[in-house]
Amino acid sequence: MKTKTLKRDKVNIITLGCSKNMVDSEVLSGQLLANEIDVVHENKKSDHNIVVVNTCGFIDKAKEESINTILDQVELKRRGKLDKVYVTGCLSERYKNNLEAEIPEVDAYFGTMELPLILKQFEADYKMELIGERLLATPQHYAYLKISEGCNRTCAFCAIPLMRGQHVSRPIEELVKEAESLVRKGVKEIMLIAQELTYYGLDIYKKRMLPDLLNRLADIEGLVWIRLHYAYPSKFPLEILDVMRDRENICNYLDMPLQHAANNMLKAMKRQITREEMEDLIAAIREKVPGICLRTTLIAGFPGETEDDVEELKGFLQRQRFDRMGIFTYSHEEGTSGYSLIDDVPNEEKERRAQEVMEVQQEISLELNQEKVGKEFKVLIDKKEAGRYLGRTEFDSVEVDNEVVIHSKSKLPIGEFVNVKITKAYDYDLEGEVILIR
Repeated sequence: MKTKTLKRDKVNIITLGCSKNMVDSEVLSGQLLANEIDVVHENKKSDHNIVVVNTCGFIDKAKEESINTILDQVELKRRGKLDKVYVTGCLSERYKNNLEAEIPEVDAYFGTMELPLILKQFEADYKMELIGERLLATPQHYAYLKISEGCNRTCAFCAIPLMRGQHVSRPIEELVKEAESLVRKGVKEIMLIAQELTYYGLDIYKKRMLPDLLNRLADIEGLVWIRLHYAYPSKFPLEILDVMRDRENICNYLDMPLQHAANNMLKAMKRQITREEMEDLIAAIREKVPGICLRTTLIAGFPGETEDDVEELKGFLQRQRFDRMGIFTYSHEEGTSGYSLIDDVPNEEKERRAQEVMEVQQEISLELNQEKVGKEFKVLIDKKEAGRYLGRTEFDSVEVDNEVVIHSKSKLPIGEFVNVKITKAYDYDLEGEVILIR
């Protein structure tokens, strides 16, 4: 006679939003695994019985995606496909009471800093000795390293401080230990992330310590690329660039969201910088690190924005010629100082302006890419897809930037570096052929 056995729990974590959320999910996974609980990311097999949705609450589109994902999982639970649905992350931090009232079928909601409480749902203990240990949701050869939490800036459009709190830096020793652990697992590229990289260290060391952290990380044997994301332009510490120039494994790449270029918009956004100061900073950056790749992010349709402001922004882009650029439409977020302003640009107009600005960048990107034809670059192979290999140069971050498409009859090792000669250029991608595997 067959005896009934209890099925072991298996947890699927669904991550929405930014790379900072991804790291949080990886940390949760590591803790669950250490407590002998099966856990997977974005499980396609549907052989799990518990789901944790790690939500984003940054802008309207992200909130809508998060809510739809929660509703999808609740429907699976209603149909008996799941036993439990938990929700965490930024949306849950910001709107917990509303969510509990509107979607009561969720078993529990948690904020962004409530990992120990999530673990209690699984009768699991938070293991302090696992600080820095994560179950990577990324491919084995690259990982994100979150160096701080929260933000002390007061940008008028941004709700991050409402969801993530004030800036809190992680100690250098802890970060170095985590990076060393990642490299031992096969990671070759680490992307430093924070809401505001340049503020790192001010709270715990009483001075900006990003250059010191970079030097310590650059000393790690086997760490080939270190990449910097989300640097605030106001009071930018130029000594970061000295380290970037002097250390071979720090990519000549800087992600510095500027948001706009019209002075009246920068003032209304509370960015603490003028267009002229930004232009001086960009010139200084390029002088200190010749050939650096500059990525920026912009916002279209902030309250009060005029056609003249958009034209000024387009002219700024044409003069500065950023290597990479992304643009969002403004989202009117309650709790921000911008919420007191009249959201006077219709959504359709926001989208039109964003597209207009993006078309300017598209031309710049194509011209810059065409200059690379015939040149040789060190490329990290990320994956094989549709019979071709996709990789990146040091000037490209994963998912948001250009890719190098490689057609090769020989098998190329995923997660390894190859030398590639560029043969074709497109608006946002390149094609090339392998010169030498190394």
